[in-house]
Amino acid sequence: MLNLNPTPMRVYVLAGLLALGLGGSVIPLQPVWAQARGLPDFPDLVDQVGPAVVNIRTLEKTKPSNDAGNDEQMLEFFRRFGIPVPPNLPRTPRPDKTQPEEGQPRGVGSGFILSADGFVMTNAHVVDGADEVLVTLADKREFKAKIIGADKRTDVAVVKIEATGLPAVKIGDVNRIRVGEWVMAIGSPFGLENTVTAGIVSAKQRDTGDYLPLIQTDVAINPGNSGGPLINMRGEVVGINSQIYSRSGGFQGISFAIPIDEAMRVSDQLRVSGRVTRGRIGVQIDQVSKEVAESIGLGKPQGALVRGVEAGAPAEKAGIEAGDIITKFDGKIIEKSSDLPRLVGSVKPGTRATVTVFRRGATRDVTVRIAEVEPEKSVQRVASAQSKPPVAGPAQALGLVVSELAEPEKKELKLRGGVRVETADGASARAGLREGDVIVAIANTEVLNVKEFEQVLAKTDKSKSVNVLFRRGEWAQYALIRPNR
Repeated sequence: MLNLNPTPMRVYVLAGLLALGLGGSVIPLQPVWAQARGLPDFPDLVDQVGPAVVNIRTLEKTKPSNDAGNDEQMLEFFRRFGIPVPPNLPRTPRPDKTQPEEGQPRGVGSGFILSADGFVMTNAHVVDGADEVLVTLADKREFKAKIIGADKRTDVAVVKIEATGLPAVKIGDVNRIRVGEWVMAIGSPFGLENTVTAGIVSAKQRDTGDYLPLIQTDVAINPGNSGGPLINMRGEVVGINSQIYSRSGGFQGISFAIPIDEAMRVSDQLRVSGRVTRGRIGVQIDQVSKEVAESIGLGKPQGALVRGVEAGAPAEKAGIEAGDIITKFDGKIIEKSSDLPRLVGSVKPGTRATVTVFRRGATRDVTVRIAEVEPEKSVQRVASAQSKPPVAGPAQALGLVVSELAEPEKKELKLRGGVRVETADGASARAGLREGDVIVAIANTEVLNVKEFEQVLAKTDKSKSVNVLFRRGEWAQYALIRPNR
C-alpha cells in the first residue's frame, strides 16, 4: 500500500546479490538509501482561505415583449392538428399589457474578499454588462454588490458589499513563485460553489495581453472559476484565475491567472477613483528579430522596435524616431517588445522617465514626460507625393530602383530625407520592400538623398546581407536584404 504521508520517509532498497563466474561466488551490492517525499496536504489551506472566497451571480434586466398574439397563434396551431396543449402555454390569451422589467440570470463567477469591510475582487468580464451583482459568502449569506470599478485591459474588477467583520485573504509575493510549485484554486465552476482544485505552476510571464504577464498553471479551471483566487502553499493569494486555453470550451490542462501584484495595483486605483490611469509615450512598436539585431550591431534580439511615433506625443518631443530600438525604460531592460507598454503603463502620468534607445550603432538616453493613455488614434497612410524621376545605380544589384524624395513628402512624413522605392525586385522584394516605401537608412547609416544612398551602398560587401530601415506611411521597420546565391 502506498503511504501518502506528507512527511519525508526513508526507503531502504535491497539491490540483491549478483552471481558471477562458474564457481557461483556472489558479491553483495551496497544498500541504496533514497529520500521520498509525500504529496502536499490541502485541507488546512481550504479551511484557511475558503471562508474568504465568494460566489458571484449577475443579473441583467430585460423587458419581456407582449406575447398575447403569439399565444393565440400557438393555441390555434395545436387545436387544428389535434396536438395536446403544453401545460406552460395558457389556455386563454394573456391580457395585452406591458410586463415590468425583470432580472434574468446572466452569468456565474467567483471572487475573494480583500478587506473585512466588504471589498471583493473578481474579473472584469464577470461583472461586465451586469445590472445587478449578487455575492454569496461561504456561510450562505447573500448580498447585493455595488461595482466600484472594472478595468478591461487587465480584466480586474472590484465590487463592494455592505458587511463588516468579513474574513479576508492574505496577499502573496508573486516574485517568490517558482515554476513547478503546488498551487490551489477555489471557485464556482459551472455554479458548483466552493470547489477546490489543485496543480502546479507551469510557467511564468506568459504573454497574452498588453499589460498582463500571466501565470500559467495546470489547475483545473472551468467556466465559473473566473475571478477566484490562485493560492500558494502558504495560504496566500498569488493570482486571479482568469482564462483557459481550450479547443472544446472546457479545461484542457492549461489555465492562466492574473498576477496578484498587477491586480492589486489596479484595485487600489479602482477603489480610490473608480478608474485606472496609465502612462503612454506615443509609439507603435514591434519585436526585434535575431537577423535584424545581428545586422545592426545590437547583438541579441531584445528591446522594442519603434515603427511609428505619434505626432506631438511625448516620444516625439523627446527626440525618439521611427526605427529606434528602445532597450531600457527607467533603467529596466526591455527583453521583448511587450515589456515596454507594461513598464510605461505602470508609471503615473506627468512623471519624467529615462528611455535608452539604440540608433544606427550607438546608444543614447532621452528624457520623456509620461502622458496618460487615451483612445488610440487611427494612423493615416501618407499619400505618395510626386517625386523626381528614378535613378539607376548600384541599387539595381539588389533589385532596387530609387528616386529622390519630394519636399512635400518629407514634410508629410516629418523626415529630413531619404529615398523613395520606385521598383523592388529580386532580393529586395524577398526582403519585403515594395514600391512607395521610403528608405531612411542602410547598413546602419542614415541617407538623405540618392547620392548618399549610392555612396553607402557602394561600400557594402555585396556577398553579405545588408540591413535597411524604411518607412511605409507612418510605420517604420527593418528589412534584411540577402544577396542572391
